[in-house]
Amino acid sequence: MNDGTTRGRISVHPRGFGFLVAEAPAPVSAFIAPPDLNPFLDGDIVTARLTSEGNGRFVASELALVSRARAEVFGSVVLRGGKRYLRIDRSVANTDWPLDTTNELAEGTHVVAEVSGDRLVVARVVPEGADLGVERCIARHGLRAVFAESLERAAEEAATRPIPMERRRDLRSVPTVTIDAASTRDIDDALSAYPADASGALRVLVSIADVDVFVPERSLLDREARLRGTSVYLAGRVLPMLPEAISSRAASLVEGEDRPALTAELRIDPEGRITAVDVYESLVRSRARLTYDAVDTFLSEGHAEGVPHAVESTLRWLRTAVARLSTVRAARGGVNLAREEARIELDARTGEPTAIEARRETPAHRLVERLMVAANEAVAEWLVARGLPGIFRVHDEPSPERVRTLAQLAHNFGIEAGFGPRLSARSLAAFETQIAGARFEPAIRTVLGQALGPARYTPDPGPHFGLGAPLYLHFTSPIRRYADLLVHRILKRYLEGHRDYEDIRAGLAVLAADCDRSSQNAGKAEAERHRMLVARLYAGRLGEEVSGNIVALKPFGLLVQIAGTGAMGSIAMEALPGGPFRTDLAAQALIGHGQRFAVGDRIQATVAAVHEELGRIDLVPTR
Repeated sequence: MNDGTTRGRISVHPRGFGFLVAEAPAPVSAFIAPPDLNPFLDGDIVTARLTSEGNGRFVASELALVSRARAEVFGSVVLRGGKRYLRIDRSVANTDWPLDTTNELAEGTHVVAEVSGDRLVVARVVPEGADLGVERCIARHGLRAVFAESLERAAEEAATRPIPMERRRDLRSVPTVTIDAASTRDIDDALSAYPADASGALRVLVSIADVDVFVPERSLLDREARLRGTSVYLAGRVLPMLPEAISSRAASLVEGEDRPALTAELRIDPEGRITAVDVYESLVRSRARLTYDAVDTFLSEGHAEGVPHAVESTLRWLRTAVARLSTVRAARGGVNLAREEARIELDARTGEPTAIEARRETPAHRLVERLMVAANEAVAEWLVARGLPGIFRVHDEPSPERVRTLAQLAHNFGIEAGFGPRLSARSLAAFETQIAGARFEPAIRTVLGQALGPARYTPDPGPHFGLGAPLYLHFTSPIRRYADLLVHRILKRYLEGHRDYEDIRAGLAVLAADCDRSSQNAGKAEAERHRMLVARLYAGRLGEEVSGNIVALKPFGLLVQIAGTGAMGSIAMEALPGGPFRTDLAAQALIGHGQRFAVGDRIQATVAAVHEELGRIDLVPTR
């Protein structure tokens, strides 16, 4: 690449320097010295002159702002020379900025400030006692934390809107249940089942909240939902996509209340094949709000205090349906790609983390997951069979290079995968069978997820490799995902008799890209908040010895997943014995003088330090 002016995005490192991620003519990362970084914020789009230092390294200078990426920043007030400055979150800015305020804010006061060009104006003062980690996370990722009064009023009005009954099937007499965590308030989905008929086939009804009734297309609420794209679940606080008047009340499928829904009715034969799918507007009434814990008890013991007798038969038939679906799913291959992470328990009174453990899938979670996946697949196939557009969830088959890397990583864990040049869904399932129940299973699942990469939203129908599904989309969570709401609108338009979709097709690529960005940003915020809480918990465990598996090589050193918890810790290169090291990408290992550290290796370490703001746990190997 020739030296010259290029355009790119600023990335701020907490240690005070930064990088310019250049857009063209080829992706390149250029170092930005602290003085040149001062006027900029993380995410800013700038132009700069790149100078090559050789060995593929570049330095960026003569930076000029093109546009700001963020509207707000979080920080604490600093008094200097009689003036107030904001010490901005060091992942966002490397220096303090002047703060415009008419209030005599005391030093140390935490505020959220609006970014107006090169000025900061106080937007709101963070109340004393608020969780600063949440506030920092919200501002760092540009999340929309509150609803304007106009939106709250619109939601209250929409919540009283009469439910249109034309075309709706009345399912209120059908025993229907919801299964969620005890803390869930936005209940998207409800389940019911008819007993098997003479042929052995049974029918499962997956009824999903009809959010479109309360959030008409192009309305004020719809525009806000599109901007948010998804609800964001930060431990201790939820940022809903829709105001609570809708998300937790009017649309939520609460027990004992009539609710509009879209129902996917699946006919499942004794072999586990879905032989017929019917999609229609419905009116449902949940008979019981069940929790995962209660359903787990029922599935293992045949009865549970939290499961009313009136819905026991429904749960038994749902279990039958899931057993059939699971048999077919196992035969076609794929893998459980649920994110593997530590589960944090919070004190109900203080909100402080009290315990951590590895997340485990339970039979109740599996039951709901299998039925939601089946409904999502069925609706995707229903749309495509009719030539209808949609926003699909596609997961690409990994490249041969990724397959080779995954095989090497498996070898490092002691697993011989033998994938060959191309990874199939069935060979992936066989690999999952090998790791099931192993001590290192959580760690290798983390590595597997990294190797396979994420799924994406697209208007072009295609397979979901991880699920082994020929077609897939999101239909089952319209209260918390905008992509699902878009699919509902396409379905309802067809059910209303419309057959012209050209106006919808024209905008689907942009909508899919918007949903993708929102989903990725929310995922980053949720993961970061999680890491912050884990770091806070480990602040009380300094000096504790831990054991874990190396799950990634990083420029700074190693990323280690701590056994029994799923928590992540990092080991700096300079803390490793036997250096200096070179990186062997083929072996996924650091090679030193008589020392080798590879992804998959078990390692003993001591908790040396924590950095809550960065969500980082520093480990040093136990010698």
